[in-house]
Amino acid sequence: MGKTDRFARKAMAAAVLAAAGAISQQALAEDTITLGSAISITGKYSQEGKNASDGYNFAVKKINDAGGIMVGGKKYRIEVKYYDDESTPSRTAQLLERLINQDGVKFVLGPYGSGPTKAAAPVVEKYKIPMVEAEGASRSLFSQGYKYTFAALSTSEQYLSPVIDLAAELAQKSGKDPSTLKVAMAFENDPFSLDVRDGVMDRVKHYRMHVVVDDKMPRDLSDISATLTKVKAVKPDVLLFSGHTKGATTATRQMSEMGVSAPIVAMTHCESADLTDKFGKAAEGILCPTQWAETLKYKDPLFGSAMDYNNAFLKAHPDYKEVPYQVAQASAAVEIWADAFKRAGSLDKDKLRDSLAATDLDTFYGHIKFAPDGRNLTKPMVLRQVQNDKYAVVAPTKYASEKVQFPRVAAK
Repeated sequence: MGKTDRFARKAMAAAVLAAAGAISQQALAEDTITLGSAISITGKYSQEGKNASDGYNFAVKKINDAGGIMVGGKKYRIEVKYYDDESTPSRTAQLLERLINQDGVKFVLGPYGSGPTKAAAPVVEKYKIPMVEAEGASRSLFSQGYKYTFAALSTSEQYLSPVIDLAAELAQKSGKDPSTLKVAMAFENDPFSLDVRDGVMDRVKHYRMHVVVDDKMPRDLSDISATLTKVKAVKPDVLLFSGHTKGATTATRQMSEMGVSAPIVAMTHCESADLTDKFGKAAEGILCPTQWAETLKYKDPLFGSAMDYNNAFLKAHPDYKEVPYQVAQASAAVEIWADAFKRAGSLDKDKLRDSLAATDLDTFYGHIKFAPDGRNLTKPMVLRQVQNDKYAVVAPTKYASEKVQFPRVAAK
């Protein structure tokens, strides 16, 4: 055999191997369902974005390790393709366009935050691409007539309104009229926090309480000392904050530095701000609204109980001390997708949209059932309180694992 023939055979073998590799890659791609997500890897919501993506990835691995999902008689694995939206809503919209038009994504997991989710919703609506989102709670998302956005979580007006109900209940138990209570609050000027404020104001008006401080947090969320100076002067009965992770960190740190507190102090995003690790006793007694807690009596065949999920996630992610609810609800979003694929028996996006709309699913995170506007109708919020460096569910009473500590004693 001449040198030319050997060279030709080697070239042919290489071509065959390359073709086989291409076929193998194509087969792999055909057996994989890709969910696309533009999420906050950098920017002011980067910690929450990490929580969400960790929750997505944990559920994907769990499903794949269990053999994937059966769709129309064929097994598929799931993967998530991410782009960094830099915590910027306009970037979220741009990247979703890229995922849909360039990457061919037909199924979407939501971004982090109500602002980015509000930017994502019209894009998926435009292309009729279904999106399951777990991190955008603004109720205004569900008043636009969208048909392709489905939310695993409770809406944002429910976050801190239970604190007002709890304050009224505790006042009545001590023989005090709830209408005499004074409320102070500082909220970020973003869709989520403004909705949280609306929910608070609804309950404040119901009990005829008095709002003595009603401030907006600065854009960078780095200094609320001016608000806390007012709070120190007026001595409110209830003190509320909503500013995502950075706002919770700033509020807890500056309350401790300035010696400011109230009988009831509550804020959003306690767990993702890691208040117990960062501030120790300075976080004691703070009330934290949560979409999920490991002590709740939720369960499903995939993850087991809420506590099973909690323990498995912490084992896989020892960098977490607690499981923030953003993690759990992100995993629930993937589970919702898996259930919809199975019931649809198809990868057709329109059939998937209808399958999602018909969801009626028990999960470790709670029950999932969507209203026509895409809201989850069936899962309540609960309040946790920092007690002895742990987060204990204290309200509503039927979900409580511990009694509420009242009044809050400020750390020295």
